Amino acid sequence: MKRILFPSFLLVLLALACTKPVPPQELLTANDAKINDIIAQMTLEEKVEMLHSKTNMSSAGVERLGIADIHYADGPFGIREEGQPNGFMSAGWTLDSATYFPTGSALAATWSEDLAFKYGAGMGREARLRGKDVILGPAVNIQRLPVGGRTYEYLSEDPILSAALALYYTKGVQDQGTAVCIKHFAVNNQETSRGSVDVKIDERTLREIYLKPFERAIVEGGAMSVMPAYNKVNGDYCSENEHLLNEILRGEWGFKGMTVSDWGGTHSTMGAMLHGLNVQMTGSNYLGQPVIDSIATGALTEELVDEKVRQILRLRFAVEPVPADVANTVMTSQPESQKIAREVAEKAIVLLKNQGVLPIREEVKKIAVIGQNAVLKTQSGGMGAGVKALYEITPLEGICTRAAEKGVEVTYAPGYKNFPGRRWGPAPAEPNPLEAAAIDEPADPALVAEAVALAKDADLVIFFGGTNKNIETEGSDRKDIKLPCGQETLVQALYEANPNLVSVLISGGPTDLQVLEPVSPAIVQGWWNGTEGGTALAKVLFGDIAPSGKLPFTFPVKLEDSPAYALGNFPGNSAGGDLFTLMFRPDVLKMSPAERQALIDALPKPVSEYTERFYVGYRWFDTRAIKPMYAFGHGLSYVDFSYEGMKASVSGNKVKVSFQLANEGDMDADEVVQLYVHRVGASVEWPEKELKAFQRVSLLPGQRKKVTLEIPLDDLRYWNEETNAWDLEHGQLQLLLGSASDDIRQTAEVTI
Repeated sequence: MKRILFPSFLLVLLALACTKPVPPQELLTANDAKINDIIAQMTLEEKVEMLHSKTNMSSAGVERLGIADIHYADGPFGIREEGQPNGFMSAGWTLDSATYFPTGSALAATWSEDLAFKYGAGMGREARLRGKDVILGPAVNIQRLPVGGRTYEYLSEDPILSAALALYYTKGVQDQGTAVCIKHFAVNNQETSRGSVDVKIDERTLREIYLKPFERAIVEGGAMSVMPAYNKVNGDYCSENEHLLNEILRGEWGFKGMTVSDWGGTHSTMGAMLHGLNVQMTGSNYLGQPVIDSIATGALTEELVDEKVRQILRLRFAVEPVPADVANTVMTSQPESQKIAREVAEKAIVLLKNQGVLPIREEVKKIAVIGQNAVLKTQSGGMGAGVKALYEITPLEGICTRAAEKGVEVTYAPGYKNFPGRRWGPAPAEPNPLEAAAIDEPADPALVAEAVALAKDADLVIFFGGTNKNIETEGSDRKDIKLPCGQETLVQALYEANPNLVSVLISGGPTDLQVLEPVSPAIVQGWWNGTEGGTALAKVLFGDIAPSGKLPFTFPVKLEDSPAYALGNFPGNSAGGDLFTLMFRPDVLKMSPAERQALIDALPKPVSEYTERFYVGYRWFDTRAIKPMYAFGHGLSYVDFSYEGMKASVSGNKVKVSFQLANEGDMDADEVVQLYVHRVGASVEWPEKELKAFQRVSLLPGQRKKVTLEIPLDDLRYWNEETNAWDLEHGQLQLLLGSASDDIRQTAEVTI
């Protein structure tokens, strides 16, 4: 037989054509042969040392074998300052000032996969400068409660939006050689009794809503580590939950990396060892000597320890250690990251309402800025993750800088007192006259009078209201979403004095606007928007850029309209102390370790029933025909956009939609197009509509562009609880294309 010879490059192309893409998780196993050799050289004691913390922010390697310790960085929106080895108090370094990125809900308001990737890349680079291997983030739990203490840290009430941003954040971080530790797995949707609450949830809701962001980041993004949540799910703590950690995470999703408990979130030796935990943070009381003792009695095997060490070493081999003489030699915050923070901030700002007041007109020559939220910094505060930012431009600073360039005078008055919340650290030597004693303290007449006087003398009033980092904070949920400290009284008085009023909300989550909305011709959601937040806000207010953010969650008219409240599922019997505070904040609770442990043991054991099921956020409001104050996906611009010529088809394993989008204004602008689905004549229970695709589109003035959106059929499946598997309901699908969940511009139907 005659031999056929192929040129070498054709052989390469043929090989590539025949090669299937390697699942991202499988890349972690590339060094398993080396890892097995190392494990064979380790003593049992060395192996067990890797299963628990070494310091407050590290876990051990094996120095004699050249295996470096793993160093962790808190948290998801900026690399936290260096703490003392055995606590969270500042180490007093000078080069650990980092870039303060917009918090999670602000990032989600961009609806941008591209910005999520850049954001993650900026975080990953700064972690490397600090010698960190793992970022404790992104935080991707679904925003179930409007009052949630960590709403600002999380992304969205919607799983498709959260999953897309979680995926690209993960890719961005790990592209820089840093690992993510995606958290908090899973169903950590309340801070109230988070260390002991047992979430009761059906499997369909768990799969379709609460696990989706984790699944995409792990399966598609190759997330290298996962942090189990504090709470229980269906009876078992997340750190020892067989269904979550072994059956789903490692079994169905093929996770090859390591799991790291939340700080104080480990509860037993046998539960953690048998049901999926790799590293106890912090302490060794469960995954230290008790593991060795359990092996001696035969309750555990050394082979199980070997497997856990193998999973830890996979991450250690995938993330190159930063040498000690290289780490922390330059300032953590770098111009490249600051630029990313500004870009995210600019595209996160949401214009909720505008009756012709914005952008600020040329005839405005004097602006009265009213409200302490114009000057208060948001980089830190409360109990959760914060950033020692290199700098933070406040809203007032941003406005003053831009106004000076335009020859506009700016005056300022605090307007209301600020509620400081629980004290973190020593109390000030002198009482602050601008601090309220209670969150519902009435408006101060003298402060209101001062503000009104400035408002009467101005061409435009910009009121800054909202919350602060001590009201929305890890460790506790808000009691309600009302504007604190008499802000409603103040804004009414300002409007009476000068109806040319813009209200800017500085908060991480939604607020009750029943009083503010009727007296505010323009309303802007300004978020906790990072180190460049003031600059970004000024550019939007003055019309240098068009606002383009969209709400990642629903603003209810009143709290009782939201599903968990309407059904009586929250707060329930959830009163009690917070586990993290009791264990790790002796500066707050002045008591002995024995007293703290007694309080921990006495924590209530509440149950949280998720009887609203998958009717979370807009799914509930749309299905129950409850009108919100501002709907999911809402956000105005300074230009109008037209949607025309929608076409839809099913091709292969995707639904494809195309249409023409046009910018009908006279300035550059971005639109976030959103595609929802409604099931026609379905036999399976579904919400009224669900988001299934979106895209941020940039358009020049007058530009028209063809936009194509795709929905994988996999994203149209439901979890069939009878077969315990994913299933696809066939039938008519109505496709709803628009600018918000309540602003549908075009429709089409397909059959699947």
